[in-house]
Amino acid sequence: MDTGPKKKLRVAAVGDLHVGENHDRPHRGLFEQVHEDADVLCLCGDLTNFGKTREVEILLEDIRACKIPMVGVLGNHEHECGQPEHVTKMLCDAGVKMLTGQAYEIEGVGFAGGKGFVGGFGRYMLSSFGESSIKTFVQEAVEDANLIENSIRTLRTERSVVLLHYSPVVDTVVGEPPEIHAFLGSSRLAETIDRYDNISLVVHGHAHRGAPEGKTHKGTPVYNVALPVLRTLGDTPYRVFEV
Repeated sequence: MDTGPKKKLRVAAVGDLHVGENHDRPHRGLFEQVHEDADVLCLCGDLTNFGKTREVEILLEDIRACKIPMVGVLGNHEHECGQPEHVTKMLCDAGVKMLTGQAYEIEGVGFAGGKGFVGGFGRYMLSSFGESSIKTFVQEAVEDANLIENSIRTLRTERSVVLLHYSPVVDTVVGEPPEIHAFLGSSRLAETIDRYDNISLVVHGHAHRGAPEGKTHKGTPVYNVALPVLRTLGDTPYRVFEV
């Protein structure tokens, strides 16, 4: 039986908060305000500077002010101190649903994804050829994309949001020096996303000087929600989408 149009879910997203161990309530206003504009908050990695325990503790002091569900992924900065699992546990214990191969459904909308990885875009994407070290690097990218695909595959929702840290398309890294585009994301991520028809949009961070919007080859909207990019769009420290 047709029950009419489904209620839209307001999804806010931000990445690259880069909380340092000497910061004092750096993003309290963001977490106190976001419930007024959104029903879910997506955190797209690089939430801390180095993944230090004290940095996460300071972040959590602000996060506890959030009144809506949160879904998140780690960024490369959370790996710097070599304790990403510890950072993940701290965020999970604070109520953030972290995407490390899982997926979640919130009010009829699915959330899937993962950190992502580097490798380049289109014809310039690094291939598994030559030295064993290059092949190992590419294999890491392939395994990461597979983990994200496993997350997406478990969803049974008609509407879904994919969270990443690295970009799946070159569109949203334009503005960064072309020499580092290959270190800002990978087309492998977009290829994974384009295998599925139930993905409404993709959000990512990492490219501080990138562009705010792009799309995959299949046409799925991609948004760069790194905080430095959002600051070029206005004063609101997150971006809200209706899904």
